[in-house]
Amino acid sequence: MSVNESVAIFGHTLARDLVRVSRDPGEITNGWWAVVQTFEGEFFGFQFNAITDDADNFLDSHATDFCVKEESWRSSLSQIDYEAGVTRIREHIAHGWVYQTNFCRVLYAQLEGEFDSCALLRRIQTENPAPFASALHIPAIESGLNFDIRVASASPELFLQRVGDRIVSSPIKGTAVREDLMLEKDQAENVMIVDLIRNDLSHVCIPGTVTVPDLLRIENHPGLSHLVSDVAGVLNLGTTWSDILLAMMPPGSVSGAPKHSALSVISELEPVNRQIYCGTIGWIDADANTAQLSVAIRTFWQDFENPNTICFGTGAGITYSSDPTGEWLETELKASHLLKVAANTNR
Repeated sequence: MSVNESVAIFGHTLARDLVRVSRDPGEITNGWWAVVQTFEGEFFGFQFNAITDDADNFLDSHATDFCVKEESWRSSLSQIDYEAGVTRIREHIAHGWVYQTNFCRVLYAQLEGEFDSCALLRRIQTENPAPFASALHIPAIESGLNFDIRVASASPELFLQRVGDRIVSSPIKGTAVREDLMLEKDQAENVMIVDLIRNDLSHVCIPGTVTVPDLLRIENHPGLSHLVSDVAGVLNLGTTWSDILLAMMPPGSVSGAPKHSALSVISELEPVNRQIYCGTIGWIDADANTAQLSVAIRTFWQDFENPNTICFGTGAGITYSSDPTGEWLETELKASHLLKVAANTNR
């Protein structure tokens, strides 16, 4: 049966009994919260009262045959338009306006029924295991928002992890089918974004504490290999979640460098808002001073403006050495397996 209450699921953690909704991260001062912030900066915080490790049993008891046919997806950018955008970004790089820009497109499909994010998460856990797999199901009738928040994510990327006053970000930049197929471009992308994250963290961390404990390690995921680095720091005394998100959002790995210039290029070339895609999803335990937020990539969500539409984003980091067709193929690669998972072709 489908879910008929507000729930948030992160790994084995299940949150139920929604008690409060906030649009201001400054209000995250006590309690346990599921949080979402869009790429464009809209914040949604959901405080839950009942936090257990019973997610697996809950998902098993609410399983449905929800699916989205592969052939039903449409893209916000055609291959021709995407490749033209890559060429335009290379021109911006040649003129020194940016060094790298993450260029994305959004896929849309019309729903034949309700988007069952919990059912899709269960399938993701089986067919596309991801370290930050999660789901949100927040009906508007309970939250008071103008739309449901329905999300199923197979994110492989840690945006922020907090334990006390220590904070870590682990940007992914560099993707290939196998690790031996990584290019010099992939390493260059990663190093540029590591430098950007170091700068972002420096705005909220004690001077001299921002370090790079791990650089350019390989992580393997279903059908993909990634280059990943860790950037860590110690937060200034009294730093709030408003401070952290203001300094860090949107995530550097899905914007570009310099961030301000990259966001300008994204605004110029991408025809639709990313919404939840490339924003962040996660949980904050304000009482324990701990948190884990992922970058909202490899993520399905219900369109804010059209509840009959499910969305999925895909993109690639563009540098001067980028090949337009190769970058299009990378976006196809990143989407292909999860679109098959959503189609439930193993039924």
